Order: sequence, then structure tokens, then C-alpha cells
Amino acid sequence: MKKSAFAFALSLFSVMSFAQIEGKWKTIDDETKQAKSIVEIYKKGDKYFGKISQLLVKPANPNCTECKDDRKNRPLLGMEIIRGLKKDGDEFTDGSITDPKSGKTYKCTIKRNGDQLSVRGYLGFSLIGRTQTWQKVN
Repeated sequence: MKKSAFAFALSLFSVMSFAQIEGKWKTIDDETKQAKSIVEIYKKGDKYFGKISQLLVKPANPNCTECKDDRKNRPLLGMEIIRGLKKDGDEFTDGSITDPKSGKTYKCTIKRNGDQLSVRGYLGFSLIGRTQTWQKVN
């Protein structure tokens, strides 16, 4: 009986942690397919945010010169690129993600699949956008 209770508790914990996105994630460049940065996703209140915690490729400019909002000309390192995501079942939605290279901000949805995140940025409708796969950093 104790073994089955322990197994149940362990499986419940693994299912609960499976849906979490908090932690460090390696981003992959769409064009070069090379690791680009490490983004740390964290929770503030009931929302999720993500900031660049490490640059794996030295950018031409260390600041976000193309950003249009409060991030304009701010350093990429430490920049909050994900803002305001809410957990909705096994997805995280209703937030935004900023591409520091172009300075554009998109609506964002994230879904976890094991040690990967599917990060979707889009304008208007979710059908029109692009998805990146980020890898969990241990």
C-alpha cells in the first residue's frame, strides 16, 4: 500500500512539474539553427515573464536599438522579452514576446513538451506566426 501511494505521489508530482515552464531555456536561432541565448522564465504573482540571462552569440549591438517601448536602447542581457503569460490548462497564453533583433512585439503562447518549449509568436491570429523550440537547460 505504501509503495502504491508513493508511486501515485511521484507520478502526480511529475505531471504537475511537466506543465511548468519556470527555469532556464536555450533559444535556437531560426536562420543559423545555432543556440543563441538562455532565457530564464519566472513567475510574478499569477503571471509568467522571461528575461535573457545569457548571450551565447555576441550580437552586433549589445542593446535593443530596434525596440519601440521601454526596452529601447536597453542592454539585451537581462532584458525581459516575455511578459504577462497566464497559465491556461497545459498552455501559457495571453502574454507577449519581443524579438530583440527586430524590436517587434508579438502575442505569445507557450506549451511544454518534456524538455522542450514550443514558443509561438504571432500577430492577430495564432495561425499567422512562427514557432520556435527551446531546450531545457539543466
